[in-house]
Amino acid sequence: MFSFGAMELVLIIILALIIFGPGKLPEVGRSLGKAMSEFKRAKKDIEDEFKEDVK
Repeated sequence: MFSFGAMELVLIIILALIIFGPGKLPEVGRSLGKAMSEFKRAKKDIEDEFKEDVK
């Protein structure tokens, strides 16, 4: 979908540090990781439900 080069990643990291600060960044990362994990789990549950309905 998207392809990021090294310069784009560095720019994103610098902007994140400016916006959130170095103390808040780990907390933001954890929250983002948990949200992605919950989204994947919900997606899998919905897919499993559809598969069961098809059977």
